[in-house]
Parts: sequence; structure tokens; C-alpha cells
Amino acid sequence: MLRTAISRSLHHLGCKVLTPTARLAGVPSRALSTRSLAQQSHFQTPKKSLYLSNVYQRFMTTAVKPAAATATATTATKVTKPAVAYWLYFNAGMVFAIVVVGGLTRLTESGLSITEWNVISGMKPPRSELEWEEEFEKYKQFPEYKILNRHMTLEEFKNIFYWEWSHRMIGRFIGASFILPGLYFASKGHMSKRVAKQTFGITCLLGFQGFMGWYMVKSGLSEALMKEPGAVPRVSQYRLTAHLATAIAIYASTIFVAADIVRQNKIANGKYSASTASMLNNPILKRFRIATHSLGGLMMITVMSGGLVAGLDAGLIYNEFPFMGEGIVPPTDELWSDRYVKPTDNGKWRNLLENPTTVQFDHRTLAETTATLTTALWLYSRRLPLPKNVKMAVNTMMGAVVVQVTLGISTLIYMVPIELAAAHQAGALALLTSNFWLIHALRRVPL
Repeated sequence: MLRTAISRSLHHLGCKVLTPTARLAGVPSRALSTRSLAQQSHFQTPKKSLYLSNVYQRFMTTAVKPAAATATATTATKVTKPAVAYWLYFNAGMVFAIVVVGGLTRLTESGLSITEWNVISGMKPPRSELEWEEEFEKYKQFPEYKILNRHMTLEEFKNIFYWEWSHRMIGRFIGASFILPGLYFASKGHMSKRVAKQTFGITCLLGFQGFMGWYMVKSGLSEALMKEPGAVPRVSQYRLTAHLATAIAIYASTIFVAADIVRQNKIANGKYSASTASMLNNPILKRFRIATHSLGGLMMITVMSGGLVAGLDAGLIYNEFPFMGEGIVPPTDELWSDRYVKPTDNGKWRNLLENPTTVQFDHRTLAETTATLTTALWLYSRRLPLPKNVKMAVNTMMGAVVVQVTLGISTLIYMVPIELAAAHQAGALALLTSNFWLIHALRRVPL
């Protein structure tokens, strides 16, 4: 409308203006020259014609072209930059690492060595002998030292201190590596609104995870443990499992968001195979897709039961396989002991969460079920028309479950050596990762 108005104004002033449409129709560009405009004007003043022509051209440059450029830029920002995906994958790797280090911290009984939570000042470990003595004195005030470690030396304390300090420092690094680059990518417009919201949600989960970590540690520092006969100073198995679950939620969310970004870029750049998309939209994969999601849920439950095993040191009993004592199932009175029943309980359900024998039996059963169903799913997949990356994912998951079962049995038989136990925990996360890969690879793609 503005262009039409200006054209009419120029016409009233006696200038004949050629529109861009006329140019596209084949009018040579020299038709818009100053000389041509002057010759066709009722005014015999070339300067005025030149001025009016320049007005029109400036309007076309500043009003029409930028609008088109803006529309193009808006469309381009709808796809998140691949660099964001690489950043998220890096952070997922760091979360994997901190889960393993957290397991080592638990296995070396180092988690209660730092009795305070100072976000900033806690970054600096003790340096002088006096500072170490002060830190050791703080540790001596709590049940773990009083009940278990009365003969611990300062050098032994330094060893467990550094495990817990390293675990916390990795956590701080992950927080910084999420927040700072995230703010940069968001400010530069490298993220879509959806991805920006997702990464903000993951960052909030990280903050909650920091709280859960300290909440877990506090449970092992409680003085109430001193009043319980035969009490073992350790963190609550409930809080430990919740801490692990939150870490896995962060890990899974990060991987799925990153994988979505990579796929969206392939689609936007025309690099995603049309045949793969067609195969993924095949209705025959519906049951396989549901089974994959269900198996992922079972794997997660199995890992959580492993958290209870770790929290109760349940791996230190019945160090044999497949039997538990004289049979595959331990005695009923041991599985459903009255010892763990509280007066307010309705039944003996608490054995499932607090009885080491029952917790280990549950973990065994869940692990065996997971391995069996994974094998069944793998066999079923061989009958289906699957894209190459889906076949790779399901084969990887099958291999991961074989390794994980082997590590689990070995850890149990050899009475939980640190190296095997840490590998078993890493194997659990690797198995979950293969399932995440399969779930994402099976997602439908718009044709």
C-alpha cells in the first residue's frame, strides 16, 4: 500500500515510475535512469526527478527488502543450531561421569566426610596442616567416625575427603557448564523457544539435584543414629535412590533434547532419508515401539532397586548365584521378617524397601526379567523391517544387557569389589542409554 501511495505521488508530480514488476517483465534497468525520468517528466528539472527517483528507491530498499530478510531470518531461527546439541551431549557425558564417581564415593564410604555444604567456599579444599586438622575435627563430631572410624588417621581421612570433594566439584562444573553456555546460546538466538524451555527445565532439575545431594548426606549425619542399637551410619536408602533417579532424569532429558536437535537439523537440511522416515511410519512398528518404552520403564525400576541395594549394603549377603542359601528363593520368614514392621504398618510391605534380603531378591528378579524381555525384544526385532540405526540400537541394547548381567553376577559373587561394583553401575547407565537411543530412533518422522 505504501509503495502504491508513493507511486501515485510521483505520478502527480509528473514522474513516470517503473515498478519492480515492470522490470521482471523485461524492462531494462536503464529505463529507471535519471535521464529517462527527466525526459518523461512534465518538469524540466532533472535534479527534482533525480531526487524523487532516489526517494522511491530508498523506500524500496529500506521498507520492502528488510521485511523479506526479516521473514527469512525468523524462519531460520526455528531450527536450533547443531552446536547446542553438541553442548548437551557433552553435559550428558559429564552427568554419566558424576554418576560413576558418585558410586565410587559410596563404595569407598566417603560420602559423609564433608559435613558442610558451602557452594562457594567449599570449592577450596584444605591446604595447610591446620586446615586439615580443623576439617578432621568436624568429621569427628558425627556418628560415622564415632561408631565406625575411631581409629582413622588424618591421611585416611584425606583420602575419603577427596572422593567426596571431587564428586561435589564435578557437580559444580556441570551446573556452570549448563548455565553459562545456555545463556549464551539463548542470547544469540541459537535455540528455538521449545529447546530454550527444555534446557531451562533441565537446569532447574540440576538445582534440585544439588539440594537432593545435601538432603541425602544430612540423613547420614543425624545424631539419632547414636541412639539406635546396632545402627550403621549411612545415608538413607530412600534419599540415595531419589538422588540417583534425579541424576538419570537429567541424563535422559539432556540426551533426548540433543537427539531431537540433531534430527531436526537433518530434516531441515534435507539430509534425513525419506526411506527411513517411511519405515518409521509403518503401522507394524506400533507394538515394537510400545514394548521398547515398557522395557525402558522396567530398566528404570531395576536401576532404582539397585539404588536400594547400594543404600542397604544388600550386596554383601548371599554372595552366590543363582541360589540364595538352599534355594533360588530365600526362606519366607527371612523375606517377610517381622523385624522391619512398624506398629502403624498395615502388613509387611516395608520388607520390600528396608530388608536387605528382600531388596536383593527383588533386584535379582527384576534384573533377570529385564534380561529375558530384552532378549525377547531383540528376537522379535529381527522379524521387522527396521531402519539401519534402529537395528544398531536394538543390537547395542542386547549387547549391553549381556555385559550388565555378567557384571552384576560377578559383583555379587566376589562380594562387591569396588572396581566391579563401579563398572556395574556404569553398565546400568549404559544399558539405559541404549534404550534411550532405541526409543528416540523409533520416533515417527513427518513425511
